[in-house]
Amino acid sequence: MPAVERMLEATARAEDRHFWFRGLRRHARRLLDDARQTRPLRRIIDCGAGTGRNLDWLADYGPAIGVELHPAGLRHAQSHSRTVVRASVAALPFADASADLATSFDVLYCLDDETEARALAEMWRVVAPGGLVLVNVAALDALRGSHSVLTHEVRRYTRERLAARLTRAGFTIERMTYTNFSPLPATLVVRGVQRLSGRATEASDADLHVPPWPVNAAFDVALRAEAAWLRVANLPIGTSLMALGRKIGSPGLEARGSTERQAQSSAERQTTGRAIVRSPGPSGPGAPGTQR
Repeated sequence: MPAVERMLEATARAEDRHFWFRGLRRHARRLLDDARQTRPLRRIIDCGAGTGRNLDWLADYGPAIGVELHPAGLRHAQSHSRTVVRASVAALPFADASADLATSFDVLYCLDDETEARALAEMWRVVAPGGLVLVNVAALDALRGSHSVLTHEVRRYTRERLAARLTRAGFTIERMTYTNFSPLPATLVVRGVQRLSGRATEASDADLHVPPWPVNAAFDVALRAEAAWLRVANLPIGTSLMALGRKIGSPGLEARGSTERQAQSSAERQTTGRAIVRSPGPSGPGAPGTQR
């Protein structure tokens, strides 16, 4: 089974119960709740939706639609009646300024530099002035391991790296914080052992297995406390990095050029058509995506 499909299948089995996915949803809600106005958002686009699980909770904020390229992700989304469009995050099939929020959960780190820049330019293009972008990425180079191979990880981020990319795309950063502080020591040990044993170069979905109940419950409680802490302050370090940006002003020249190229690509897609998987009703959160 290809690595991406293997990852998506493991994600689908784990994302409802695994402490990491539950923590991701809490942290994302915290940043959104602190930033958005009370009115519902006009449209939410989840870029690299994976199984579409994040669409379930994003629907609490407004109509949500996912963008996913891999057939396994589309299949899982369809089986749960989640609205997903088959397309690349580097060529979003939506009109300019047609969304109030674009999200990207654990997708950017799997893209090469050029595709990452194009994906961010596309998010800037589809978000309306004053709209938001919410991004979650893998943090800290020291945490590379077998999971990195499974997810085709290209890079991990620091605050400076992510801030530079979002700013270059034209976004004003409103908040950025590390998350998953509690699992960091254990993750450092596991990834260190993988490198010492030579297993860090072998793809493994072990991180996507739900841990034994006492371990999973303990980390779930710890991440719940972290989400509460985010009400008052950011976390200084963690295994992930989350950022909230807003579209104000114009993108830089590099991002603008990428946007123009993607607008042309979007026009070309209108003549060739695109595959769409839709739910029969309102779309309703989630797993890392697969726009690698």
